[in-house]
Amino acid sequence: MTVRRIALFAALLPLLAGGCIAKTAFNVVTLPVKATTQAVDWTTTSQSEADRNRGRADRKRDERAAKERRQAEKRCRQHPEDCSGAEPRY
Repeated sequence: MTVRRIALFAALLPLLAGGCIAKTAFNVVTLPVKATTQAVDWTTTSQSEADRNRGRADRKRDERAAKERRQAEKRCRQHPEDCSGAEPRY
């Protein structure tokens, strides 16, 4: 009688579990694809990220040039004989 109950329980288990088994199997099958997609996304740079990084580099370069220009102008005000009327080099 015990074997019969176990067999009946085993036969009814998929009905009781509903779609849980199918969903779990689907998740297991699609996991490698999702992991690969995420890895590719982490290793590549999108166009918007590249534009943002390029803009940041341009702003830093402009700030550095402005700082050097201010320093050169200050040196010329303090020591005009060193400037000889030439434009400061950037």
